[in-house]
Amino acid sequence: MADIKQEIFADGIGQIHFAGGMVRFDLVTLQPAEEGKAPTPESHTRLILPPQGFLAAFNSMQQLIDKLVEAGVLKKNN
Repeated sequence: MADIKQEIFADGIGQIHFAGGMVRFDLVTLQPAEEGKAPTPESHTRLILPPQGFLAAFNSMQQLIDKLVEAGVLKKNN
């Protein structure tokens, strides 16, 4: 496996959309708001994948979710 050259942090995904034949994830970070108010998500990076890359990433994430559920780190919503 190649050395990782850059790390990107995101609190989550703001939007996922399909445009130009590619799947696009808008990554967000939570920005502080006024005292007593919830932080606001701010888009800062877009990850663009071809459909096959998206499917491979989804399958990898599903496998990790299954392992985390099995380990008790996550609970499935029923």
